[in-house]
Amino acid sequence: MASTTRTLPAAPIKLNKSRRGRLSWRRQAILQACAVLLLFTVLFPVIWVFSVSLDPLSRSRPQGLSIIPPGATLESYVQVLRQPTVNPVTFLTLALNSLKIALGTSLLSVLIGVLAAYAFSRLRFTGRQVLMIGILAVLMLPTVATLAPLFVLLNGIKFTNLPLLGNFNLRDSLLGVGLAIISGLLPFAIWNLKGYLDTIPKDLEEAAWVDGASTNQTFFRVILPLAMPALAVTGFLGFVGGWTEFYFSWQFLTKPGDFTLAMALYQMQGNFQSIPWAQFSAFAILFAIPPAVVYFLAQRFIISGLALGGVKG
Repeated sequence: MASTTRTLPAAPIKLNKSRRGRLSWRRQAILQACAVLLLFTVLFPVIWVFSVSLDPLSRSRPQGLSIIPPGATLESYVQVLRQPTVNPVTFLTLALNSLKIALGTSLLSVLIGVLAAYAFSRLRFTGRQVLMIGILAVLMLPTVATLAPLFVLLNGIKFTNLPLLGNFNLRDSLLGVGLAIISGLLPFAIWNLKGYLDTIPKDLEEAAWVDGASTNQTFFRVILPLAMPALAVTGFLGFVGGWTEFYFSWQFLTKPGDFTLAMALYQMQGNFQSIPWAQFSAFAILFAIPPAVVYFLAQRFIISGLALGGVKG
C-alpha cells in the first residue's frame, strides 16, 4: 500500500516593516538645519561681495543688514567692463586672453593626458614604473618651484622678423604661459585618467577586437565614451586652473595687451584705504561667472566622475 505524504501549508511570512529607511521628524529637522547653515556659509561671502559692488560710496563692507545698499548702482560694473585698471585694456580683451589660456590648457592637458594614461593603464613596457613615479614627483612640486626653470627655458626661445609677428619671445606670450601651465596640469591629468581607465574592464576591448575593431577604433569608440566622466572632471579642473592662473602670467608677460583677468584683479589692489572696493567686488563677480557656467554645462559628467579617478592605482 503506497504511503501518501501530505505537504503542510507554508506558514505566512511576516514582513519586517522596518523603519530604518525613514528619518524621524527631529532628525530631518536637524539635517535640514545643517543644510541651511552650510548654504548660508557658502552664499554669505558671495552676497557680501555683490552688495559691496553695488555701493556707490565704495565702502569695504555693507552698512547694516540690507543686501541692497542705499543708492545702489551698477556704475562699478560699467567701469570694470570699460577699463578695469590704469592700463588701456578693456575687460573683454582680458577675458579673451584668459579664455584662450583656459581652453587651450584644458583641451591639450586632456588630449595628451588621456593618451598617456591609456598607455600606462593598458601597456606593459620597460621603465613604466619609473616614468609613473617621475610623473608623480612632478605632480608634488609646487608651482613656484618650476617658475624659474620655465622662465629660463622659454626665454631662450626667440625669433626675429617673423611674418605678422615680428620679434617673438615665447616666454612673453600667451603660448608660453599656456605651455608652462600645461606642464603642471599634465601630471594630474595622467594620474587621474589612468586611475579611471584601470576600472574599465579589458573584456570590452577584447570583445571589440573580436568584432573586427582596430586598436584605434576601440580607443575612440569604446574607451573614450566610457571615460567621459573622468575627461569632464579633468577638463573642468584644467579650465579652472588656466582661468585663475596668476604666477606664470605675472612673471612672464610684459605687454598689457596680453594681460589676463587674474593679473588685472591683482593690479586693482593697493593700500587698504585706496582700493576701489565697489569695482574690485564687481570684477570678482564677473571673474567667477565663466567657471560657474562651465560647471553648470558639464555638471552631469562632473558629478558622476568627480571621485572616480582614484579608485584603482
